[in-house]
This record gives sequence, C-alpha cells and structure tokens, in this order.
Amino acid sequence: MTPKPFFLSLTAALALTTALPAAAQDAAARPFVLDDLTLTANREPTELSRSGSSVSVLTSEDLQDRASQPLTRSLTKLPGVTLRQSGPLGTLGVVQLRGAPAQYLPVVIDGIEVSDPAADKTYYNLGGLVSAGIDRAELLRGAQSALYGTRAVAGVLSLQSLRPTEDGLRHHFGIEAGTYDTLTASYGATLRQDDLDLAFHVSHIRTDGFSAKDENEGNFEEDGFEATRLSFYSEHRLQNGVTIGFNGFWEDSTADFDDFQGDVPGTPGNDYTESESYGLRGFARFTTGAVDHDLSLTRYRIQRKSYQDFAAPTFLPDVVETSEFVGTRTKLSWQGATDIGQGVRAVFGADTEKEEVADKGNARINGVFVETTAALGDRFDITTSLRRDDHSRFGGFTSGRVAAVYRADNNLLFRAALGNGFRAPSLYELFSEFGDASLEREESRTYEVGVEKQWGDSHLRATAFWLKAENLIGFDPAATACGQPFGCYAQVPGTTRRRGVEIDGRYAFGTGHALTASYTFIDNQANVEWASVPERVLNLGAETSFATGTMAAIELQHVAGRADDLDDFTTVDLSVSHPVRDNATAYLRLENVFDEEYQWVRGYGTSGRAVYAGLRASF
Repeated sequence: MTPKPFFLSLTAALALTTALPAAAQDAAARPFVLDDLTLTANREPTELSRSGSSVSVLTSEDLQDRASQPLTRSLTKLPGVTLRQSGPLGTLGVVQLRGAPAQYLPVVIDGIEVSDPAADKTYYNLGGLVSAGIDRAELLRGAQSALYGTRAVAGVLSLQSLRPTEDGLRHHFGIEAGTYDTLTASYGATLRQDDLDLAFHVSHIRTDGFSAKDENEGNFEEDGFEATRLSFYSEHRLQNGVTIGFNGFWEDSTADFDDFQGDVPGTPGNDYTESESYGLRGFARFTTGAVDHDLSLTRYRIQRKSYQDFAAPTFLPDVVETSEFVGTRTKLSWQGATDIGQGVRAVFGADTEKEEVADKGNARINGVFVETTAALGDRFDITTSLRRDDHSRFGGFTSGRVAAVYRADNNLLFRAALGNGFRAPSLYELFSEFGDASLEREESRTYEVGVEKQWGDSHLRATAFWLKAENLIGFDPAATACGQPFGCYAQVPGTTRRRGVEIDGRYAFGTGHALTASYTFIDNQANVEWASVPERVLNLGAETSFATGTMAAIELQHVAGRADDLDDFTTVDLSVSHPVRDNATAYLRLENVFDEEYQWVRGYGTSGRAVYAGLRASF
C-alpha cells in the first residue's frame, strides 16, 4: 500500500481543524467545568484540556436508552475503534484500537482489571456486556505501559458502574424489550449523605438471539444469551480525613455459540458456555504531611465452562467435549503524590500482581513507577512517566512516556505523546499444551500528534498516530517446542507497523440540535495476521430535541477497505425518546434500518433489522 492515502487524510484533518465554520466563529468560548476530566490519562484525575494524550469519554447520557445494546456498538462510534464479534450478543466480542489486537487493550471496571487471565491472549470478552449499569466509559489511546504495565500497548479502556451524583436517596429503573425476544430489566439505587456514598445496581437480560454462524450460509439454529450482573460501591470519609471504600461486581451468564461446523441437521447443536466472574476492590486514601496516599487491593476471578457437541458419522455416537478455564488476578498497589514546587507535581508508587490459571501455572509481576506533571506557564503542560516491571518468567522491562499539550488560546490545543510498551506472554502461551515456557515479551513504541479546536459546545479533533511492534507471539505450525505435531506458540520474526489518522467532531447549532462525525484511517503495514482491521471507518450522526422534550437521533456507520476479502457495509440506526412524566422517559430504537447483510468476522452473522422499546425512570 502506498503512503498517499495516509498523507491525504492527515492533510485533510489539519485543514478541517483550522477552517472554522462561519456559524461557529461567534460562539462563546467553551467554559471549563469540573466534569471535564480524564481519569486514566495520568495517575491522577486531570482536566482534559491539560492532557497530552488522546482520550474519548462516553457519559451516562451517551449510553442511556441502549439498555440491551452491546456496549461495543457505542465504542465503535469512537475514532480508532473496530469490532470483532462472532455472532449475536453473548458470543466472543472484542474491540481493536488503532489496528492492534484485543490483547493490547486492558479493560478496567471500577478500578479492577478484568482481562481474562485464562484466555489464550489475556483479553476481555466484551461480547456479552450491555450498556445497562455502565455509567461512564473512558478510552485512552497510545502506549500506556508506563502507567498500567503489561498489555497497555494500544491504550486502556476504563468502565465505571453507577455512582451517586446528587444528595439523598435516588432510585433508577429500566426495562426494555425487542427483537429476538430480548428482554432487559434493571434497578439501581444511589445514596449520598454527609460523608457517605453508596451505589447498587442489578440487571438481567435474556434473548433468543440468532445463529452465530451466518444464516445466509445454511445455518439455522438460534444462539441465545442470558446474564445477570450486579455491582456495588461504597465510600466513607472519616473525620480524621481518611477515606475508605469497597466496591465490586458479580456476573453469571450462559451463552450459546456455534462450533466450527456450524449448524448440522440432526445433531443437538447444544454448544454453550457458562461463565461466572467477580471482582472486588478495597481502597483507602489519606494524607501524611505533604504526601497524598492511595492504597488499593483488588481481586478478580473468572470461571468459564464450555460444552460442545460434535456431529459424528451415523455409526458412531456424537462427541461431547467439555472445556473449563479458571483464572484469577490479585493486585496490591500503593501510590503517593506531592507538589514539589514551581507547578510540578510528582506521583510515585509500587504494585505487585499475581495471575494464576488452574492447571497452567502462575506468574508474578512487580512494578515501581514515577510520574511528574509540570505546568510551564499558563499554556503548556508536560507529563513524563517512567516504570520498571520485573516479571517472574522473563525478567525486567522499563517503559516510559512523555505527553504534552500546548493551548494556543482557550479554544485551540496542540497535543503530542510518545511512549513504549510491552506485553508479557499469557499463561496459556507459556504453559498450555501448545505453550512454550521460553517465550519472551512483546515490545512496542507509539507516537501521536493532534490538534483540537473548540467553539462553544462544538469541537473538531484530529490525531495522527504511529505504532511499531516487534518480537510478537503467534501460533507457528512448524514450531516443535511444545511437543505437539500441529505446532506451538512461538516468537514471530519481523516487525508490525500501524499508522493512521483519527478525526472526530461535534457541531451544535440552534437549541438542542447537533451533528457528529468520526473517521478513522489505518494504513496496515503488517507481515503477520495482525492486520485484520478495516482501512476506513466513518460514523455520522444527527440529533435534535423539541420543546415537548422529545429527542430524536440518526446514526450511520460505513466500514470499508476490509481485510480477509470481507465486503464493505453501511448501517443506519434511528432512535427517539419522549418524557412521559417528569422523572420517566419512554424510548424506541431501530437498528440496521435497511436490513444490511454483513459480517464482522468471516462466516459469522450479524443482526438484521431490529426494534427495541424501553422505559427508564429515576426518582
């Protein structure tokens, strides 16, 4: 592929950002509010305008009226994000950021990393997570190992459950029903009283789904999904200034799927996975002298059990295979922070983490880190991070990051960031029947530059990025270290590169009207199977509100230049909501309006036209 499309996209991005719409030139400067924070770009919460990293935030308002919709659908509207989903809700679904595979994007829920320790590549399966109960999603891009250690090569996805936002006791109800006999119900409660914050949320979803293997290829059996999820949060501020807290979640699900044969007439077709997971976190924040301390202990456990029926010749019985995976992660971390004068703040700390998989061993990684943020005048902020990790299997690695932002004026920002990262081999890659205990870490470097222009409630952002990864781990059919006749995991020779452009914007006009857009171009320069991402993704949207309180929106997504000879596709979604009382809203959502037939993964189906109706209330 020639580099011409990349430079054309970059030139267009810069031109768009500096060409101000005439209607927006007279808009007032966008006021800063305390909610305009990033919780992931640095070790402490930071104003978005003072962060040199590329960050996208989805708020509770962005996610409402989507109770039974996979969270991944909202994430794919963000620049740089693509999806791999092997069928309906509940099947394997992961997001890829800037063309990097899912194992390079750690997922953190309520301060607990939930990347599956028992998975072959240690990623988090988002395929069964719906928007119900998710209050905030924050996507941090670029190599972040200097902040988050192993796996943070492409970025970090942080999700937050329901939290109190106002004083007193509040109740939140939601119910939604629709196509594929889908039904979702949820209840949440929050309490903020004096020095106490409490939150609780529970949701249940069931759906008959559709065939995971594409129905257009002769598959016929519905693959359903059922899940219950609950989360809780508590925080208490003591009179001596110490804050203590405890939060967690629990989830239980059963998901049907199709094996490699698809649906075979005359066979049970009883392929499903039972999964149960929980996460717990205890934390304390306190101050001694000039140092602010943050101490936390987390525990995550997931147990997956899959059942598969394989069709056999008529003279033999069918084969029933059961696979069970149990993984745990325990992490203890301490962080201190202090101002050291002249606009410089230092954050430092240490953590230790142990991953363990039943029958496949364990590994421990210890880390120490330091971060400094400096305000050089009123317009320039720079953050430097350095981290040293020591892995019990392959030794030490040092990662670093520098991120800077320059505010040319209150509405024009220039950003730049560079860093390196690493991914330790998973326990499956090390100790499974296909593993090799001598595998080394994967290493990467990323660079990005960006510009952002704001006009009141409107904005336009453009970012160019580069990613280089080497010493990758892949499956080599010719490898013999594991003793298997069909190959083993091994280091892949060569270097993989990504470069691209992300553009996103919002133009607000009139009262309650807005246009939104995001565009991603990825130039895949890869010599391994890493490159299965589309070259171009375009999202367009329009939203409006009326004096009656009714709101309506339309969203279009176009995916083109796809790998594996997959066809390009375009989908359109519509939604409308209306307040039926002061504290209750009814809504209707129509997905894939034109019944587009397409695949995210070759051979696996996607939803046709679907309709969902719901009611949400808070009081």
